Amino acid sequence: MTNEKVNHLTRRTFLSGISASAVAAASVTKIAEARPVSPAGLPTRATRTPGATAQHTARGKVRIGIVGGNFGSSFQWYLHPDCTVAAVCDLRDDRLKKMVEVYGPATTYKRFREFLKHPGLDAVGVFTPAPLHVWMAIEAMKAGKHVISAVPAGMSVEELEELLYTVRRTGMKYMMAETSYYRPEIITCREWARQSLFGTIFYSEAEYHHEGLIPLWYDEQGFPTWRLGFPPMHYPTHCTGMVVPVMGERLVEVQAVGWGDDHEALHTNQYNNPFWNSTAWFKTSGGHCARVSICWHVAAGGTERGAFYGNLMSYLMERPEGSPNTVVRISKEGKTMIDANGYPEGEVHMEAYKESNHWEKLPEPLRVPTGHGGSHTFLTHEFISSIAEDRWPAVNVYEAIAYTLPGIVAHQSALHGGESMKIKDYGAAPA
Repeated sequence: MTNEKVNHLTRRTFLSGISASAVAAASVTKIAEARPVSPAGLPTRATRTPGATAQHTARGKVRIGIVGGNFGSSFQWYLHPDCTVAAVCDLRDDRLKKMVEVYGPATTYKRFREFLKHPGLDAVGVFTPAPLHVWMAIEAMKAGKHVISAVPAGMSVEELEELLYTVRRTGMKYMMAETSYYRPEIITCREWARQSLFGTIFYSEAEYHHEGLIPLWYDEQGFPTWRLGFPPMHYPTHCTGMVVPVMGERLVEVQAVGWGDDHEALHTNQYNNPFWNSTAWFKTSGGHCARVSICWHVAAGGTERGAFYGNLMSYLMERPEGSPNTVVRISKEGKTMIDANGYPEGEVHMEAYKESNHWEKLPEPLRVPTGHGGSHTFLTHEFISSIAEDRWPAVNVYEAIAYTLPGIVAHQSALHGGESMKIKDYGAAPA
């Protein structure tokens, strides 16, 4: 069957075509994710003591404050049954007004430090320009607030290490609001990977194409914004936030190539970045391969997509020219069957896959369409739930570093002509 057929493969019909022997064989070949020891020189995470979590649980809802009223007004805190927006912060009156209109009555602030002193605040959402993320997150955690932050988590190795240090020292929760992690296709692929349905994912790729950024380079007064000349590989997480959690492996080595031209923005930006676009080839901790391509200037449709290639099954996300989400399997008589040598029997079959929205995983008030592929409600729910349940968020500080650092190192590789560079692994959240 080809992906041109009218009928679509659905979750139910797909799972019915997986034989028990195939799952068992795939489980044997799956490489387990390593959990390396954390680096020396950083303190162990602070022992949790009754504090913010106990207080807000006794009081009821998590009281969150939002700083940054542009992107920060696009989440569903006001719909979550366990959350209320108590305070908002921005320098601009129009954005303060927008947040109050979206989230309801909340105390407004223009000064961040005053905002952090708002009575009874449990958590802070940081949705400000990228260069401010780490500083604001650290100040909020030092003030006893849990933090969810827009991507990227940080701009340098030093910033990421300081972020990790602060989480460990304060015991507060940190979550990076990576939208790709909760795109429906990636939710599906993460689940299938845990079930070993791909077999071994030996290669994956992810692309983030965002032509048309020039209007965002300057504000209304003509002053440069943080986006002017921003290195593409410093914004990797829309891609790595697909590759790392689906493959279940860390990115440990990279070679990257960048491309730029004589545009003045590439000669005058604050980052000394000469590239419009960058492509990186990563080696994973399991000895496999991943390609990540991030393009600010490309004659192609905008996209955030991934593809995951396994020896039993592959999943290809839809492309901007119109090809649909596609599942590719080696199957016989509609089922994945493994012979005595562990090799799948049958032929390659491709089918368009009708993706689920996964709304059953959300509280009913959050089952609404949202931005970035429907991910915003999932991010909202995961952060609030991690506080209420006193557990690590899914995209915690360790995962945030694992998604962000590979891009930082890849940019350095591109600046050095594609030199192969190692990527430090800071481990995973303690069980």
